[in-house]
Amino acid sequence: MTTIKRLTAAQLAASVDGLAALLVDAVEDGASIGFLDPAGHLELVAWWQDLVPGTEAGHVIVFAAREDDEIVGTVQLRRATLPNALHRAELSKLVVHRKARGRGLGRVLLSTAEHAARDLGITLLLLDTETGSPAERLYRATGWTEVATVPDYARDPAGVMKPTTFFRKTP
Repeated sequence: MTTIKRLTAAQLAASVDGLAALLVDAVEDGASIGFLDPAGHLELVAWWQDLVPGTEAGHVIVFAAREDDEIVGTVQLRRATLPNALHRAELSKLVVHRKARGRGLGRVLLSTAEHAARDLGITLLLLDTETGSPAERLYRATGWTEVATVPDYARDPAGVMKPTTFFRKTP
């Protein structure tokens, strides 16, 4: 059975190994999530550890999906911190482990983050994803509105420059 939970800062700190393993799986599978292949486990552990203070402050909200004791999915909300932008957040790092795909977990994680944003009074969500990716199809299918596509925005895990599509949604 899969459970999804919002992680406290302490829970995030205790989960960095499992979250890093999840990102390694995603990068090895070609997901454009900010890291090049091969993504080192220790590099990704450090990246997750860097999120702990933001989680403690409430600016970063991390959800983890678990099956048994293994993390098989995650998504983040990154709240804006400037006074004129407190109404918005960025949805980031929606990732599902290869062995947990095809069961709708990505949709459930996305819906969980959207509901949390609404509960927090967020009225504008933003995200970006590699153009043509499975994630782009998911966002289109769940009511996200395309804002723009930027060519050569980021490198995929193999180091190839790819276009990125930006989306928005009112939760």
